[in-house]
Amino acid sequence: MRLRLRLFEFEDLPWFPAIIRAGMMDYLRFMISALGTYRPITPLLAEGLRRTRQTTVLELGAGGGGGTETVLASLRAQSLPEATITLTDLYPQPATWADIAERTRGAIGYEPAPVNALAVPAHLPGFRTIFSAFHHFPPASAEALLRDAVQAGTGIGVFEGAGKHWWELLLAWTVLPVAQLLLTPFFRPFRLSRLVFTYLIPIIPLCTIWDGSVSLLRMYSIKGLLELAQRADPTSQFTWQAGKKRHWWGPQVTYLVGWPSAALHEETRRRKKEALSEQPLH
Repeated sequence: MRLRLRLFEFEDLPWFPAIIRAGMMDYLRFMISALGTYRPITPLLAEGLRRTRQTTVLELGAGGGGGTETVLASLRAQSLPEATITLTDLYPQPATWADIAERTRGAIGYEPAPVNALAVPAHLPGFRTIFSAFHHFPPASAEALLRDAVQAGTGIGVFEGAGKHWWELLLAWTVLPVAQLLLTPFFRPFRLSRLVFTYLIPIIPLCTIWDGSVSLLRMYSIKGLLELAQRADPTSQFTWQAGKKRHWWGPQVTYLVGWPSAALHEETRRRKKEALSEQPLH
């Protein structure tokens, strides 16, 4: 699918009811976790952490935190036992994230305040990632997001849980809505509002069908991702790669990853070391 349309998604609208947005995110989180959607890209993420010598993954636009626990388990299976993840979003979901933090005994933490992915606060370190959300950003904003990571000298990974195919659009209209209706009672934490707006007033499934379809149409191609990276990093401070990773049962994950070149990373470490040595002792 080469087509890319700039249509709106309900969850992007500032006036969209938080209770409906949360219900949609609950479904997305459940499906991504149950299907292990992002397991294939874990080696890429592990390589990024090793190359940048970090142990924390800073997830931007985390939504409901879907698939995060699977990613953490996979990272630790990649010989990264100290790996941790911090969830952030412009629309935080602390209640949902607290449940994830409790299940993982703090290995997955979160920032309760809103975080703009285009201007990440300095007090939030880590290898930046964005799962299933990069398509929300128009080209200028997507470029700014990547540029902010370059200027901060940290690595970044952009991952979309689809390969941008027409058959995926068909799934969004048929199989996935049925799955949502069947599985909604099993989503945790339990919310009565989720049942009301799924079965009595089916706003959640209808908005999910629309947003899921639009997400595919808004996704960047591999070529488009690399073009954004080139514009965000015109002096080639980062090493970039983009492509698709296939899950063992068929679906693909489209990705863009980048990290500072070895020379730049060593220079950054040297400058930080010099800055620390110049600080007065107390």
